[in-house]
Formats: sequence, structure tokens, C-alpha cells
Amino acid sequence: MDVLKYHLKKVLKLPISIWDESVEASKHIARSIALSIQQRQQNNESIVLGLATGSSPIKVYDELVRMHKEEGLSFKNVITFNLDEYYPMKPDSPQSYVYFMNEYLFNHIDIPKENINIPDGTIDMDEWKSYCEEYEKKIEDAGGLDIQLLGIGRTGHVGFNEPGSWEDSKTRLVRLDALTRKDAEKDFISGNVPYRAITMGIGTIMKARTVYLVGWGQHKAAIVKEAFEGPITDAIPASFLQKHPNVKVFVDKGASEELTRVKSPWKVGICNWTDDLICSAVVWLSDQVKKPILKLTDEDYNENKLSDLIVEYESAYIVNIQVFNRLQHSITGWPGGKPDADDTNRPERAKPERKRVIVFSPHPDDDVISMGGTLLRLVEQGHDVHVAYQTSGNNAVHNHDAKKYIEFVEEFCNRNGVKDENLAKAIKLLYQTKSSKKSTESLLNVKALIRRGEARAGARFCELPDENIHFLDLPFYETGTSRKKPLGDEDIKIVSDFIQSIKPHQIYAAGDLADPHGTHRVCLDAIFLAYKGLSKEKWIKDCWLWLYRGAWHEWAIHEIEMAVPLSPEQLLKKRKAIFMHQSQKDGAPFLGDDEREFWQRAEDRNRATANTYKSLGLAEYEAMEAFVRWKDF
Repeated sequence: MDVLKYHLKKVLKLPISIWDESVEASKHIARSIALSIQQRQQNNESIVLGLATGSSPIKVYDELVRMHKEEGLSFKNVITFNLDEYYPMKPDSPQSYVYFMNEYLFNHIDIPKENINIPDGTIDMDEWKSYCEEYEKKIEDAGGLDIQLLGIGRTGHVGFNEPGSWEDSKTRLVRLDALTRKDAEKDFISGNVPYRAITMGIGTIMKARTVYLVGWGQHKAAIVKEAFEGPITDAIPASFLQKHPNVKVFVDKGASEELTRVKSPWKVGICNWTDDLICSAVVWLSDQVKKPILKLTDEDYNENKLSDLIVEYESAYIVNIQVFNRLQHSITGWPGGKPDADDTNRPERAKPERKRVIVFSPHPDDDVISMGGTLLRLVEQGHDVHVAYQTSGNNAVHNHDAKKYIEFVEEFCNRNGVKDENLAKAIKLLYQTKSSKKSTESLLNVKALIRRGEARAGARFCELPDENIHFLDLPFYETGTSRKKPLGDEDIKIVSDFIQSIKPHQIYAAGDLADPHGTHRVCLDAIFLAYKGLSKEKWIKDCWLWLYRGAWHEWAIHEIEMAVPLSPEQLLKKRKAIFMHQSQKDGAPFLGDDEREFWQRAEDRNRATANTYKSLGLAEYEAMEAFVRWKDF
């Protein structure tokens, strides 16, 4: 066993496969499952699959459906048992896992209905114990689980086995953790998330012959590290999988960020010291020993497993200077480039002095939340700045806020003698939000207009002219629920046509892939695909793409390529721009597990970035907004 594998084995308790994209990893898993199904078919045998719900396995199901439709993969020999179901829950409810499985898998394949088993969320409370015992018996009678597909929750739960679940637990009724319920609010627009669920136990899962566990996104990075590098504990139920003889963990780059071999690979073996990795190591070391970069010594490096750097670069001084200068050059008060300046070591070009700029905002407030200070600077410095709101954001407005606006219109019309038959019908429908699909669409239209008005107010506060404020309303978003349609050709065309109409020198886009709702990822993919389609245009070669992050996550210091300082006055002005989004204040519908309002998150994050630069020995600023340039085209 070589040195790297030895050290990795000491750190990792089970094998973890890191993929660039969750889509490709999901296809790989689906193909593995399909191969197992086909092998059993050749022997005229059935196969028993344990299935999961939530966003993590959706792409696996998409690929299985594609293989069925395009490659003839049959599911007639497949028996399925789902992990869990909310309780109480009617099967025809859009929030039920019966509904979920039918929508994403069962309605599109040839599995016999009698082979599908999903916990029943309608059983009487006094029957749950006998029901769960029968569910366990059905699994055993079917021959046990051949393959179990799992996601991982941010509490470390698998299925609905919350922290405190015991190792040999079986199918049972459980009480849901507060964070689990908080994460589920995106699927329950009314906010009425059940307090209980029926779930397979840890012991049931551990009996599966093969386990595939998937984790996608930066918001899963911390728990992936704890579960698979930390000790086995009932506080993190997924950690019990360290004892399973055949478990395979698949994560994307975002979910792998906290793993030792990714975050600090020098701890587990010999490194190929790229400039990026050197910067990461020195920033880490500075934090470890609580010294500014230029005060780090050879001894600091040697005592913290970074002696290889000293050997390669002769002394700590040379390494320190290299990293310090790199970070120093990332700081600029001229995000659009400084006119008539030597731009050799600046993040942006000096020419052209007046740039055409597009700021893409996935939701109608991401522009001011994520880069409001930079937006203000770009406008103040004379650039032709356009903001494009990619989605309507209508799903993130409370009904009571919508009703307030509806009543305003109604009373305004009555007071001014405005009588319009269509308006009267619309107002009537808006009050009937539970009676028909049409009334729901009407309500969503009101919510979209609310967010559009707030977006205009925020952009105008940043002194953008009205003609530079654009609403793209990408179709993928317009489902009325948190489950969106796949990105389509129409979405990409809208983005591509808009970029072509401006021919920008700079594009700013949300690279915040920790967004728990996935909208940022889809919106970014639309931009990437639009870029690809425009690749033959001459002007696109001079169009730089800068990625910002939003309310959910921030770039690591060693990743930052442009840091824009904000003064106390600029930070306050940014806050006021965010305040223009009144429907997102005082408890917006989808805050996630962080109860702070979006303006508080933004300020805390911007101040933290500035404080980190200060702790590394660089200049002290009130706050900083950070960007990474995307060059993979």
C-alpha cells in the first residue's frame, strides 16, 4: 500500500467517489442499478431495491426512466421498498412520497404496481406498530434489500432516522428533527410540515447487500465530512454506514469541499503543489497558527506537515511573499477595471474604460444581496450596467403579502370608481386560492408582480435607469411549486438572445451552488450553455464571466480572484437596497436553517471576508464582496 492510500485509509472510513457533476455521478449509479436488474433477469430472478426521495436521487431516476424508454430496460422483475413517508400524509398530496415516486419514476416505467411498497401515511395512530412490523416482514419475505439508495440530510439522517436513532432500529414511527422540518418547508408552501414520519430503521438499511449514498452541493459538505471521516455516533446516523461491508458514497465537488483530501491534502500524502494549492495551504497555516502570512516561519511550516513547501521553495519567506502578493492583487475598488492604469496585476482590464455589464440575478433580489456594493461601484464608475432577473421568484412570497396588494387594488378601484369586468373576475379568483388551478395561477401572477416591483425599486436605488432593468421569467421556474421543470431550450434561448442583445464585456452570475432550492444552479447552467452557443461570436472572447455567491455560501479566500472593498457608507447603502425587497424581510418563506434575514447574512459574510484578509496581514476594510472568474470555455 503506497503512502497516499495508507493516509487516506486512516482519514476516510469508507470509499468516497468525487465527481465533477452530480448528473454524471447519477448516471453512473443508474447504470450500475440497471446492470444488476439485467443480471437478475438473465437468471429469471427478481431484485429488491430500496428507494429514497428528495432532490438527491432525482437524476438517478431520470436516467433509469431514459434507459427504459430508449434502451428497453425492463422493471418487471423489480420489487421496491421506499425508505419513508410523512405521517399523516394522503397519497394523492403533492407533498407525499407516493406522489413523488409516481412523478419521477413509477409512472414512466413498466414495474408491476403490486411490486411497489411505500409506507402508508394514512394508517391509524394505534396501528402504526403492527403496520411497521408487517413492512419489515414484507422486506424479509421478498429476500431482503439487494440495493439501497440513500441521500444524506444535513443532520446526518438517512431516511428519517434522525440524530439519536439506534443502530439496530427497525421500521417505525419517528418524530422529525426541527432542521429536517425546516428543510422540508420548500415543499410545503403553507408551512404545515408534518411532525412525524414512518421510516425504515438503521438496522433495516444495514441489512441491504449494497448501499449507494449520494450527497450533492456545498450545503452537504460539512455533514459528509462528519459522517465519513468522524467517529461512529448516533448523533450522526449516517456514520453507522462506516460498518457496512459494501457501501459506496458518491459526492460532487461542492459536497466534497470539507473532506481532508480536498481541503487539506497535505495531511494525507505528497501533493502536486500548484499555485492554487499553495495559496490554500498558506491561508490554512496562517489560520492554524494565528499569524499574518508574512510572519510565518520555517518552523510553522515544518510543524504543520508543510515542510515539502519549504524544500521546494527554499524558505518560508519566498512562499509567504508569493501568496501575500497574490491576495493583495485580488483587491480592487474598480470592479470594471481602472482607467489609464497598469492592469498587469489587476483582476480586471483597464480597457475599454466604459464597459457593457450584465448582472444576472437568479431570484429578484440576488443582485443586491450578493453584489450590491459592487453594483453600486460599477454604476458610479460610469459603466453601462444591465440587471437581468432570471426568474419571477413568485414562489417566495407569503399569501398574506399577496393579499395586501390585492386589497389595495380592489380598494383603489372602488374608491376611484374604476369598474372593469376582467379586473373584478381576477380579484374574485385571487381570493379562491384553494378552489382551482386557475386561481392559483392568478395568485402566482400577483406574487410575481410584487417581486418585480421590489426588484425595480432595488435596482433604481442603485441608480440603474429603467431601460437597463430586465425580467427574463425563465419558463423552467414557472411550476408554482419548489419542484421545477428541467432546463429547456427555450430557457437557454432567452438567456442567449439577451446576452447577444447587449454584447457585454463583463457578466456577473450566481455561482452559489449551495442554494438549497437548486434555482441558482439551473440559472448558471443556462448561462454556461448560452456562452457555449455564442462561442463563435467574435465579441464573446472579450466577455469575462465573474461568479459571485449569495445568501448561502462564500468563496474560500484562496479561491477569490477579485475582492471589492466596501466602506461603512457603501455597506449601509447596500443594506437599503436589500430593504427594497419587503416581501423577503421579516421571515421570508425559504430562509433555510439560518434564521437571519438576507441583509444580515450578506453583511456578516462581507465583514467576515474583510476580517479574514485583515487576519492574513492585508489592509483592513469594513467589508468585501468576492468573485471568481470562470475561464472554462
